[in-house]
Amino acid sequence: MNARDQRPGTASGGATYRSAAYTSLLPWQVRERRFAPVGFGRRGLNPDDVCAFLDRVAVDMAAVYAALAESRRETARIKSGLRRWQTDQARARNERGQAR
Repeated sequence: MNARDQRPGTASGGATYRSAAYTSLLPWQVRERRFAPVGFGRRGLNPDDVCAFLDRVAVDMAAVYAALAESRRETARIKSGLRRWQTDQARARNERGQAR
């Protein structure tokens, strides 16, 4: 197995952190990946099967990226609401302190 086929981080002690240079595959990259056809009379993978699988992986990845984007939007919305609530609470606390 060459280094390109290994999972990120597994070669050096099993760490799961990725370097800043590592970029995740995007659905279009999976769709455009092609394998060399096998010559006549030789063993190998059926190119049609490989392409069908890659399309399936790309669809799954697109769904994952969409869910991740939705999750990030929801997280931002919740953080914004929490910040507003904290600001309101601090303002009310200050007003109560000044009224005494």
